[in-house]
Amino acid sequence: MSSAAFPDDRSYTDDHEWVLIEPGAELPDEPVRVGITSVAVNSLGELVFVDLPEVGTTIVAGESCGEVESTKTVSELYPPVSGRVTLINTAAVDDPGLVTSDPYGEGWLFAVQPSAAGELLTAAEYAEKNGANA
Repeated sequence: MSSAAFPDDRSYTDDHEWVLIEPGAELPDEPVRVGITSVAVNSLGELVFVDLPEVGTTIVAGESCGEVESTKTVSELYPPVSGRVTLINTAAVDDPGLVTSDPYGEGWLFAVQPSAAGELLTAAEYAEKNGANA
């Protein structure tokens, strides 16, 4: 796996989530999408269930807000940003395979109006921490 496997137009967490905020950018005024990384998908295997926070819920960066379940295990979701959930990806809830097949595109999980960011990594930093070649 190379760092090119991680899109550089977003930021990442140690807990294997991504947020569509460019590294070093100010928090945007509009909602941002959140998802899980290909590292998480590869570790979990085929996803069979996705439990996401409800629209209107206030979430806190680094505190569990939902979970994904695979044929192997259940993993909690830790949002990369704090804020109010504005949208959930019902397609991913209805078909968790979307997250498995396209974690950075159609498999995004929910959108948040961000009020604060947690500890975020660039694609290169995330790749290095996860043994990907730079």
